[in-house]
This record gives sequence, C-alpha cells and structure tokens, in this order.
Amino acid sequence: MELIARGRDADVYALDESRVLRRYRHGGPTGLESRLMTHLAAYGYPVPQVYEATGTDMVLERLTGPTMLDVMARRPWQVGSLGRVLGGLHDRLHMLPAPEWLPKRFSTADDDRVLHLDLHPGNVMLTQRGPVVIDWCNASAGDPAADVAMTMVTIGSADVPGLAARLGRSLLLRGIRHGSRTDPTGRLQEAVRAKLADPNLMPAEAAWLRSRVAEAAF
Repeated sequence: MELIARGRDADVYALDESRVLRRYRHGGPTGLESRLMTHLAAYGYPVPQVYEATGTDMVLERLTGPTMLDVMARRPWQVGSLGRVLGGLHDRLHMLPAPEWLPKRFSTADDDRVLHLDLHPGNVMLTQRGPVVIDWCNASAGDPAADVAMTMVTIGSADVPGLAARLGRSLLLRGIRHGSRTDPTGRLQEAVRAKLADPNLMPAEAAWLRSRVAEAAF
C-alpha cells in the first residue's frame, strides 16, 4: 500500500482510485468515528463516505483535491476568504443536534451540538464537490463556542506553513470570526487548557499556550 498522508495519530494509505485506508498507530475510536460520519452524511454535512471500520482501520472515500492549508500556503491572499469558509463549516455543523451516543465534552445545560474539536485548515479538503471535513476522532457533543475556540487556539499555537507572518495568522482568525455566528470568547481559556493536555504538542506550541494562560488572554 502507498502511504499518502501521515498525521499525528494515524497514517493514510491509498487502496485504489476511490478508497483509502486510515490506520491509527495506537488504536482509535474507529467505530464511533465511522458511525458519526455516516450520521452527518445523512444530514448533508460534507464528510468522506465510510465503507468499512474494523479495529484500528477505516476504509474511506478517497478525496481528490488539496487541503485548505495547502491552498493557503500557495495563495496567501485567499487566507481571509478561506477563513470565512472555515467559520461557515462550523456553523453548518453546529446546526445539528448531537446524537445521544456521542460522548459529551464542553457540554451545555440542555442543547448540545456536534463538535469536531479539531476543525482547522489541515482537516478540510477542497474537492470538486466543495469543502469536505476529515478526521473526526476528537468529535464530541457540547457547546459550539468551544469548537470555534479550539480552532482558534489550534491555529494560534501551530506552526502553519504559509502563515508564519503575524498578519497571515491574524487574517485567518479574523476570517473565521466573520464566517461564524458563534462567539468563542467564553470558552477560549478552557480551550487553551484542553489543548495543553494534548501529548502531541510541540514545545513551541506548548510555550505559546502557557503564555496565554499566564496572560489570561488570547
């Protein structure tokens, strides 16, 4: 099998022209993840088609097109507009009530919604049928503000190719805020602390996050 992508938790292999194998290196919630993607597809949310899920493996639709992150690196002048697209993908997702079987995180009193919790430009594929959201292993039920906050914190702390300049990162974050109706402010510090618990953090990312906790600011 040809390795075509490698993430922090999983590898993606090409099976043929229409399918890929996503394999978690240390185990993963493939049953829950595949069930959620099937659920979201039934509501018209743009996710890859799931063919099979067993143990650490999922067989998924092979998507054709660059990630949003790739496009931002090649066409930095589109950062703001792509940020608005990302904000809109949040809003579309948060219109959907969370199914009872989805684990809760950042929960609300009585109106939990589906949260991706890792919805950054590297997890959006720009295909002929439009943007498609991938990598649902962190998905939970909870407050939409926490989902947008996690995206803001992830982008703020990450070393993003093509967005090293402060202006580019600022334009992306501003675009997300303009594209989404959800205000993440009340969940930002909570999102910073949650991100600090990620064992895959790079030292520079952790340092940026700790500075935000110390400053009580984003």
